[in-house]
Amino acid sequence: MRRSTIDRSHAPAPAERSTAHADAPPISGWLLNALVFVGGVTSVGIELAASRLIAPYFGDSTFIWANLIGVTLAFLSLGYWAGGRLADRYPRPALLFLLTTAAAVAAALIPWLSRPILSASLDAFDSVAVGAFYGSLVGVLLLIAVPVTLLGVVSPFAIRLRTLDARAAGHAAGNTYALSTVGSILGSFLPVVVLVPWVGTRRTFLILATLLLVPSLAGLLLTRDRAITAGAVVVAVATLAFAWSGTDAAIRPAERGELLHEEESRYNYIQVVEEDGVRYLVLNDGHAVHSIYDPDALLTGGPWDYFMVGPLLVAHDDAPEPESALMIGLAGGTAARQLIAAYPAIEVVGVELDPRVIAVGRDYFALDQPNIEVVAADGRYYLQTTDRTFDVIGVDAYRQPYIPFHLTTVEFFEEAVDHLSPDGVVVVNVGRTETDYRLVEALGTTMAAVFPHVVAIDVERYNNTILVGSLVPLSAGALGTNAARLVADSPARTVADAALGSGSVRDFRPPGEAFTDDHAPVERVVDQIIVEAARERGDE
Repeated sequence: MRRSTIDRSHAPAPAERSTAHADAPPISGWLLNALVFVGGVTSVGIELAASRLIAPYFGDSTFIWANLIGVTLAFLSLGYWAGGRLADRYPRPALLFLLTTAAAVAAALIPWLSRPILSASLDAFDSVAVGAFYGSLVGVLLLIAVPVTLLGVVSPFAIRLRTLDARAAGHAAGNTYALSTVGSILGSFLPVVVLVPWVGTRRTFLILATLLLVPSLAGLLLTRDRAITAGAVVVAVATLAFAWSGTDAAIRPAERGELLHEEESRYNYIQVVEEDGVRYLVLNDGHAVHSIYDPDALLTGGPWDYFMVGPLLVAHDDAPEPESALMIGLAGGTAARQLIAAYPAIEVVGVELDPRVIAVGRDYFALDQPNIEVVAADGRYYLQTTDRTFDVIGVDAYRQPYIPFHLTTVEFFEEAVDHLSPDGVVVVNVGRTETDYRLVEALGTTMAAVFPHVVAIDVERYNNTILVGSLVPLSAGALGTNAARLVADSPARTVADAALGSGSVRDFRPPGEAFTDDHAPVERVVDQIIVEAARERGDE
């Protein structure tokens, strides 16, 4: 009986297997997964922590975020490209763990290396050296290049190490990127919600670096090269010890007086400084004061004083004194205290986004009057969820140098009208320069789309303009008449007389296009003002 033969020429070939790292030491799957996950956490965590490192010097505007996100993505892309090439040429786990150890060391050094660069940015700003100022920003962004680029290497390298069977390449890639993305999701919340509010920006970098070091050094310990492992451990431990030793220094030196308090909250970098017995609340980049407290004097000469005169602009023969006020952007409570001093029967609701700013106000700015109700919330959200009405609605909410766009639109002021008493006023503090009124014009135009009467008052000693809107007539004449009815030493009368004496009280004529929720380019307008001011000062 003839035996059949099998033609093997068309039989399926065995699955192609990678042999490039056949001689490499085996690596535990859980350890590689841990590295991929922690790499995702750290890459996004570094980006967010870097934003908090930069904010006390440069702010956290959309310009800053655009640069930070763009630079991070560029470095990650570079890491993906380099990681793929390295993994194909040297597919050894020891190399991957050594690179992530280097990334952790570089991340731990970022706060320390950034100090001289950021300090130089303050000097550059004070001397109007705009190129040096933004050069410092570029320098800090470049500090994240090393760790972020090295972290970009992780995913393609891990995929290469996990791909022993070509038929499973898609599965390995999908699992790796899914795990990395889950880590990135955690990394987007961990610094903002937990680490920065609890331990500060510098320690956040060190905690992220330590998290990355755990699987990195564990992986190196499993390799056969004891010399490399020992060297990596020594360098990593020495770096962390050095970096931890400098975490108690001030984040940014006080630009005036003595630093009384410094902290980082979920929303702000907060400083309280004292000079000649007067306390100042300074937030974020430090180029503006958000509250003033002088135990020996009520008036500040600044925009806070002018919320008192808003009700005095109402042209009404028998208009009563205001009995209720809402302050959106309470900060340390300067304007709220002045309203109470001018109108002792008034009840003030102060809305402040940051609970830590409220706590600082109570500790350092006498924010303890019984007729101030403090609410920690977004101002517009509060308006949308309350059924109360007010005689005065004040808006002094800044994330310097910007007003949050949703507090500058037609829709916002329409919501304010819904909570305004018949003779009530909306008072808004608007920043400007000595000659550039673009933001004043934009907000004034927006208010004029809602209020038939809008008055502008320039603050004589500050680069601010106060806009007052109402459904009832407002005028400089009414301001003089109503102020004259007050007692001679009334703080509201003092400010009103100063405003009338300066000749800056005027009816606002809308020159432009109103802001809406769909289109409110506040950042663009403010950026144009800043650039123009820097150019003019640089030409002097």
